[in-house]
Amino acid sequence: MIDVERPRNILDPGLCLTLRPMAYPAFFEMYRAGIKNTWTVEEVDFATDVSDLQKKMTEAERHLVRRLVAFFATGDSIVAHNLVLNLYKHVNSPEARMYLSRQLFEEALHVQFYLTLLDTYVPDADERHKAFAAVENIPSIRKKAEFCTRWMGTLSTVDRLDSREKRRRFLLNLIGFAACVEGLFFFGAFAYVYFLRSRGLLHGLAAGTSWVFRDESAHMEFAFEVVRTVRREEPDLFDAGLEADVRAMMEEAVACEAQFAEDLLVGGVVGLQVREVRAYLEHCADQRLATLGMPIMYGTKNPFSFMMLQDVQEVTNFFERRVSAYQVGVTGEVSLDAAF
Repeated sequence: MIDVERPRNILDPGLCLTLRPMAYPAFFEMYRAGIKNTWTVEEVDFATDVSDLQKKMTEAERHLVRRLVAFFATGDSIVAHNLVLNLYKHVNSPEARMYLSRQLFEEALHVQFYLTLLDTYVPDADERHKAFAAVENIPSIRKKAEFCTRWMGTLSTVDRLDSREKRRRFLLNLIGFAACVEGLFFFGAFAYVYFLRSRGLLHGLAAGTSWVFRDESAHMEFAFEVVRTVRREEPDLFDAGLEADVRAMMEEAVACEAQFAEDLLVGGVVGLQVREVRAYLEHCADQRLATLGMPIMYGTKNPFSFMMLQDVQEVTNFFERRVSAYQVGVTGEVSLDAAF
């Protein structure tokens, strides 16, 4: 029989159904904010993107875009798979599960956006098929998928977090998802989009990406709040061994994404170099570690002036898009722990 009573800790096995009084109101507020932040793919205007690809961009830049959308085509599907199979059932808080349900919708929306990108940017059917099979036929993307399987797949056989070792595996999964997949793989990919936008290219891609970026930043903040909650409730889980594993995970994620950069920039893109991308990744990795309350690894400064924005609200302003088109019924400033 499933225990539906309120647990003592958020990772205690069971299926708590008690919403009043709320044990974790912060998660409910995140759910409410997610509902307000609603957009649709149909709002994205790709009118000038195809012309940019055909007339304004070099072959090296087009290769970058093709590789980028190939990663996007499968990246959020991996996230959604992990969300449903490995995370939802273990976070024993109805408020948190409400947010995760909203997040699953957003991941599906992102997949739709990337599908639209592929259909718009890649007219050849065979090439589109290869893009959807990127985890099989593009080595730099396959390496990232293998990273996800190795670090996050170990939780797939766990039904109940009824031991310290299993809860530790949950933490590694959640941290890998938030800090590495969302916080490095996607942040790294977004940087290429913002670089192209800074040159006046691919306005539709930039507009949609700014909204996806906002969603992903909220997803990270939710995951880190779960980590902070577990740290308060079960501080003994956060030992030297866990920190060592997180740092090894982060180092491997930076290496994976740096290899992806080498693939994307193999033809030479003016104004963008692999060493700069790696420096940006190291900068992001340090930020994720700091958010987790762990010592930084690199001490690297952000090399990209076009990414030096204070928060996600400024990203929206940077792209000169209407906040009201994305944010429904929200007043005041929006500030998330998602600094560049």
